[in-house]
Amino acid sequence: MNQNKPKKYILAVDHGTSGVKVAIISTYGDVLGWEFEKTPVFLLPNGGAEQDPKDWWNAFLTSAKRLIAKKSVPVEDIIAICVSAQWSCTVAVDSNGNHLMNAISWLDARGSSYIKKKMKGLLNVSGYGLRKLLRLIKKTGGAPSTTGKDPISHILFIKDNYPDIYKKTYKFLECKDFMNLKLTGKFSATFDSIHLHWVSNCQDLNNIYYDDKLIKIYGIDKEKFPNLIRSTDILGSVTQEVAEELGISHNVKVIGGSGDLHMAAIGSGAVRDFEGHIYLGTSAFLLCHCPKKITDVFHSIGAIPSGNPEKYLLTSEQESAGACLTFLRDKFVFFHSSDGILHSYEDLDNIAQNIPAGSKNLIFTPWLYGERAPIDDHTVRGGFHNLSLEHNLDFAVRAVFEGIAFNSRWLLMYIEKLTGRKLDPLNIIGGGAISDVWCQIYADVLNRTIRRVKDPIQANARGAAFVALVGLGYIKFDDISELTEFSKIFKPNQENRAIYDKLFKEFVEIYKQNRKIYQRLNSNE
Repeated sequence: MNQNKPKKYILAVDHGTSGVKVAIISTYGDVLGWEFEKTPVFLLPNGGAEQDPKDWWNAFLTSAKRLIAKKSVPVEDIIAICVSAQWSCTVAVDSNGNHLMNAISWLDARGSSYIKKKMKGLLNVSGYGLRKLLRLIKKTGGAPSTTGKDPISHILFIKDNYPDIYKKTYKFLECKDFMNLKLTGKFSATFDSIHLHWVSNCQDLNNIYYDDKLIKIYGIDKEKFPNLIRSTDILGSVTQEVAEELGISHNVKVIGGSGDLHMAAIGSGAVRDFEGHIYLGTSAFLLCHCPKKITDVFHSIGAIPSGNPEKYLLTSEQESAGACLTFLRDKFVFFHSSDGILHSYEDLDNIAQNIPAGSKNLIFTPWLYGERAPIDDHTVRGGFHNLSLEHNLDFAVRAVFEGIAFNSRWLLMYIEKLTGRKLDPLNIIGGGAISDVWCQIYADVLNRTIRRVKDPIQANARGAAFVALVGLGYIKFDDISELTEFSKIFKPNQENRAIYDKLFKEFVEIYKQNRKIYQRLNSNE
């Protein structure tokens, strides 16, 4: 780490599904303040989910101006902006940078039928034409999800259902890259953000490029994809208009940035090969960096270009984590507690910690909006299983915490099989990591030491700041471990080993026994 340079500051943007957070972070990784603005999600029939890009931009401007107005640092010492954003979103923009319709969210499954059709061949394996699958795995390390939730599926959906918009589209951009366009006026994508379009050859991290043979599979026009840069590259300076509105210098640089899971991996401090981390937010990720491209396509686990341009990131995502608790609190639970209302997630924590491990054999499956990994199935749905008159709301609350952890254990099983090594300890970040009871449940269910990173909800913002600092030459990626602190360590309670091993086995069996029922009930959604 270069300590000869004076302390400067990064405006780090953590743009999630539920809103936009802007933080000021020093060149030593200190979070000096942050502001947040909500952004709505519009759920539509047939698996649709959209957001208005105007809401994103307004949320950024509002939170950034409010933060800068606090004057916690000299505004002239803010040297760069770097965006971490929700991944697998699609924004269609014209040549002037105007969005042509709502952004299609990573939750959106309306492109499923289109990508399934494109993936089929003469000889099929799990819905994929064998020749296409082998070509994709060789060049990209994976293949499009047949759930329709990848950007390439979004684009196919737009092309078929909104041909006029497809024709007018100059570039299809990820969420992060749309924000960078608004900041600089430049159209771009990074090697990592473009990956879920499944059109870029990433066999060599030093030479990632659009592959004509891959693009031909989908029948999409190549010129509608943006130019590619590295996550640590300086895209440009903020426009004069943005500089004046925020009250910052026009010389403030905008760094390429990365998607949320890439930034979370860096902000978690688990930056060395096979150091794993868990992200607990609206959804959940279980990730680790690795030196080469490896893939388990049948369980939606694969190595993709990392936010560190010199490494791959082994990724797996479960669709719903904190979203299950939000559902429980806001839609499922009406009256509880002393005054009849559940006010906060802390209320849920207090309930869960007083219920014994295993929730009297009540099992919750967290597939409220389909699942990505380790089963790629948009028709599967959640529920409580083995519910009896012995149970009450308290048991249901703890079962939700445990069910989300069971799904992560399912993921970990396949990740460790793929890497050939045990991932222990695991760093944990995200809003869910604030909960002591949930961290302990994760330690017990996974039978792994869980290390909570200090200020876990700031991991994405810290990751964005670290990427910017590497790009500007202030630090190297290897320095990040030294800049990472842990607020608490959770060791597995071996007294809970037997009950969690038993329930995990049944958790997996619930899916196997019921998946055809889910398909029949939800195949048209």
